[in-house]
Amino acid sequence: MIVDLDTSSSVPPFEQVRSGLASRINDHSLTVGTRLPTVRKLAADLGLAANTVARAYRELEVAGLIETRGRTGSFVSSAGDETRQQLRDAAADYADLTHRLGVPHTEAIDIVATAIKQA
Repeated sequence: MIVDLDTSSSVPPFEQVRSGLASRINDHSLTVGTRLPTVRKLAADLGLAANTVARAYRELEVAGLIETRGRTGSFVSSAGDETRQQLRDAAADYADLTHRLGVPHTEAIDIVATAIKQA
């Protein structure tokens, strides 16, 4: 299965699909150019409504992790590698800000960890 779904989870199904695919793209177990199942196929495989999977695909596309090529389908995008650079840039900006504000490193890391947990 391309992504696992936990029906007992409080996390909405579209988010499980989105985060599951994003994780596989970011860890390169789904490589650039990999063709993803159609929305209908993945929805049927997971027992979800097509709109649920379509929402996950849309969010992945907005994030630059996948691209849809009309009738040929959806593919893992090479632009996904740019997301890591965006994170590095944001981290550098945050590190600079915490340094200018005199916030200790451990506290700055705790603030980020809390923000990630709340996202």
